[in-house]
Amino acid sequence: MHSFPLALFAAASLTLSGTALAKAPSCAKTGDAAVAGLFDQWNAALATNNPDKVADRYWPDAVLLPTVSNTPRTDRASIRAYFVDFLQKHPQGKIDTRTIKINCNTAVDMGTYTFTLQDKDGHSKQVAARYTYVYENRGGSWKILHHHSSAMPEAVTK
Repeated sequence: MHSFPLALFAAASLTLSGTALAKAPSCAKTGDAAVAGLFDQWNAALATNNPDKVADRYWPDAVLLPTVSNTPRTDRASIRAYFVDFLQKHPQGKIDTRTIKINCNTAVDMGTYTFTLQDKDGHSKQVAARYTYVYENRGGSWKILHHHSSAMPEAVTK
């Protein structure tokens, strides 16, 4: 009597683990250069001055914690709204330092960057910031799942 439930448990365990293995996600192949290229694509979208093109670089459920806004942006509409204002400064970013970590269907690009921004009179200024981009692969496409950018604290206090 005791051996039957144990055998049933063992069979169920094998079935469940076999099912879990069969449904394990396949990991998209990528490398550091491809992940770095995702920032380049985002930066190129900025150069279009089109907030829709920039917002298209983010997943619909992405979170943006932007440099020049206190408001977390947690959906496409709010991410787009942020870029409507930000793009008026004609921003262009340049990576200063970066570390890339790659996992199954996710990649993190983190470091420091400098933005060149223009004021209404066309004068340029440089803004140094720290960043983190978390990219996720869904259905063969890599987009931003999380983006955090903050001004360098030492630059803010000076």
